[in-house]
Amino acid sequence: MRKLALGDDILMQVEKPARYIGNEINMVKKDLSEVDIRFCMCFPDVYEIGMSHLGIQILYDMFNCWDDVYCERVYSPWPDMDKIMREKEIPLFALESQQPVRDFDFLGITIQYEMCYTNILQILDLSGIPLYAAERTWDSPIVIGGGPCTYNPEPVAPFFDLFYIGEGETAYRELLDAYRTARENGEDRLTFLKRAAQVPGIYVPELYDVSYKTNGTIASMKPNCEEAPSQVQKQVVDDLSDTYYPSKPLVPYIRATQDRVVLEIQRGCIRGCRFCQAGMIYRPIRPRSLAFLKERALEMLDNTGYEEITLSSLSSSDYKELPELVYYLMEQGEQRKLNLALPSLRIDAFSLDVMSKVQDVRKSSLTFAPEAGSQRMRDVINKGLTEEIIIKGAREAFEGGWKRVKLYFMLGLPEEEDADIAAIAELANTIAAAYFELPKEERQGRPEITASTSFFVPKPFTPFQWAPMQTAEYFENKRKYLKGKVREQVNQRSIKYQCHDAVTSELEGIFARGDRRLAPVIEEAYRRGCLFDAWTDWFQPQIWNEVLDANGVDRYFYNYRERGRDEIFPWDFIDIGVSRKFLWREYEKAKAGKVTPNCRVQCSGCGAAKWNTGICVSDRKAAECAAVPEDDGKESEVLA
Repeated sequence: MRKLALGDDILMQVEKPARYIGNEINMVKKDLSEVDIRFCMCFPDVYEIGMSHLGIQILYDMFNCWDDVYCERVYSPWPDMDKIMREKEIPLFALESQQPVRDFDFLGITIQYEMCYTNILQILDLSGIPLYAAERTWDSPIVIGGGPCTYNPEPVAPFFDLFYIGEGETAYRELLDAYRTARENGEDRLTFLKRAAQVPGIYVPELYDVSYKTNGTIASMKPNCEEAPSQVQKQVVDDLSDTYYPSKPLVPYIRATQDRVVLEIQRGCIRGCRFCQAGMIYRPIRPRSLAFLKERALEMLDNTGYEEITLSSLSSSDYKELPELVYYLMEQGEQRKLNLALPSLRIDAFSLDVMSKVQDVRKSSLTFAPEAGSQRMRDVINKGLTEEIIIKGAREAFEGGWKRVKLYFMLGLPEEEDADIAAIAELANTIAAAYFELPKEERQGRPEITASTSFFVPKPFTPFQWAPMQTAEYFENKRKYLKGKVREQVNQRSIKYQCHDAVTSELEGIFARGDRRLAPVIEEAYRRGCLFDAWTDWFQPQIWNEVLDANGVDRYFYNYRERGRDEIFPWDFIDIGVSRKFLWREYEKAKAGKVTPNCRVQCSGCGAAKWNTGICVSDRKAAECAAVPEDDGKESEVLA
């Protein structure tokens, strides 16, 4: 294997050379002659984004704890380096050893969002790895995907040998052992893939055949060999206080998006928001122990030199021991000059008390995520927030010295009406008015209320997986309508309105619920220059629309129609624990505007108790979940 040394003549031509040189603080170095398996972990986006991803940090630590495995890293080269690599025929290389990615045993790609799909092809292409799994031999690494987009991997399935469904700490050891056995036995690649399919959580697209009905929907998805299971069960870590977590996370030489210690306090969420895929696929909620978090926090701070730590969770306020953890870290902060970041908090008295101590109130802003302006729509999406709670939180924030508030909403939600959109402007106005209720001597000029809207994209394994998505034209019209409503408000001078791009949302929707037939579309878009599609400056909507049209992609079929109750979805072969019956029941409750209590208030029988872990065990009797009545209607056959 040859080492690819990038000379100064190349590095000085790119914007940020530190993206490509490795040797960061806490980077692992191993003797290649002493390892059996080389695994290259990839985040298909720019270095600063990938270095901020906690999942890769965890797997990097786990793999490198094993003496026989060496895990290295690679990220998408930015367009300036991409151009040079193609011109000079430099193959993509790993940061640790600077050796070509194609020489590794595995290339593991984490897929965090749909708009990175062309970057996946960039990684394969620059590595000299055939784009399609069917064209690969043992001369190429096994390409495996993981992350949230693998809960519908089908649009990119032909490009991958394997997918790992679920949390990576559980089954990778078994998979790597199966690989070693296959290579020692001289097995061919297909034999190994069949062996891998028997590892829990591993999906091998090549081992499944899909047939379609005349209307374009799936007729069946069947394993084509006895080794492949009819359903692939997601992998779940039972005890998050007794598993891998980096004590020496990597520290980049340039500022990353998350340039601080990240402490994951729990996984999962009890809230049940009907639009939120993460809230469903990461069930049940599983907290880490307070002792584990205290110990690991100090270790990571000592081993990185960071002076800031963020508590990571889908809903940090639902961590029962949050006050004890926060006050402990604040006490440490007095000794270490430590800054504490607290995302995903509900704005209540405790949160404001803490934030008043850890933030400069003159500079910081507070974030609320009502998601919808009217109470009717918040009930539809099961947000669990009343206007009274929102206004009370804002009023307490103003009394505590804040004047900047960010509000996040979605447009295009199921059952949405113009009155619900107008309510966004009215809610922002009501919050601004609450500021002016303060005595004049306590005010600091005008409040700064920022209302930001994104566009709703239905996702697999949510109650809205059946729902139609609105068109880009609809989004644009409603954006203009809301902007006009903001201008009508009494306190409109205190309100700023921001909106995300509608065209990328439309494409995201196609991929989110798409199938294997989209793979050639992604390839053609990549061949025509589409790359870094998640970046506004690089997204090329005209090319994408031309490619979609040329390939006959029906936008109505993929985005704008309501799915039938029994339609087979491309992702139905995956068992996430949460049942299809529960999701359909929640979809019907959404249409009726009925709220489902959170998991700590009342079990709703989602099915997550099957994992025998988390809240389903610790907060109530397991039998309680089984006692919740199920919908007795017909459930579609997933694999005919």
